[in-house]
Amino acid sequence: MLDAASFFDLSHFPDNKIFDGTSYVWDGLKNLKAYMKTTNYPSFAHKHLRDGTPLPCPLIWHENHLQDADDCQITYGDATKGKLEVRRNGETLQGASVIMAGVVINGNKILLGQGVLIEAGALIKGPTILGDRCEVRQGAYLRGYCLAGQRCVIGHTTEVKHSIFLNDAKAGHFAYLGDSILGNNANLGAGTKFANLKFLGDNVRIRTSQELIDSGLRKFGAILGDGAQTGCNSVTNPGTLIGKGGILMPNTTAPSGHHPDKTLIR
Repeated sequence: MLDAASFFDLSHFPDNKIFDGTSYVWDGLKNLKAYMKTTNYPSFAHKHLRDGTPLPCPLIWHENHLQDADDCQITYGDATKGKLEVRRNGETLQGASVIMAGVVINGNKILLGQGVLIEAGALIKGPTILGDRCEVRQGAYLRGYCLAGQRCVIGHTTEVKHSIFLNDAKAGHFAYLGDSILGNNANLGAGTKFANLKFLGDNVRIRTSQELIDSGLRKFGAILGDGAQTGCNSVTNPGTLIGKGGILMPNTTAPSGHHPDKTLIR
């Protein structure tokens, strides 16, 4: 009932091995650091790329190589829909990703898929993995150990740390996610906050209809199953699990514990 397969369809998630051998869905968070530390990251270096310094000009990531964009023509369409286009000398650079001027990147453990867009003002700390056609919007703050599948959105002034986004997960506006997992097509309304630390600082325990389970995690935010949604300005208590298709209504605080599939929380 509380394993990863109960919350997610993992068949198309590129990094589904992170859930191999797990008993509970939150065990994927326990595996996150080791998984990302052992990932093979290509060289992510450029003369304009310096830790803590905003990029003075846009860069192109193409064929596992950071390149100048001076001679490129960029169409800034919706990256998640494959509308980001980069051309050089009239030729389309298939799968090219774009890092706009003004982005700050700390660390070189960065892995970008194809067609990724990182907008000006974003700050990204490694290790971070962004799958194909992800979009990181202006002012986003990725604090490290951030793993996103395909076509994900990390939006304007959204802060993410030690979290997993499955395919098509979106946190588009003013959100906070710490030690959390978003399922396929999960969507956060503007201003959603996932609290991840109890006031007393002890391990987060998961309440179900039958028992209270020690997660073994001192920091644990929320898990949203496939297709789950939150309304604007909603909050989840540490250790909130919302099943597939569940809805947390706007301006509502979700009690910690397991909320089964298609639960409406208000």
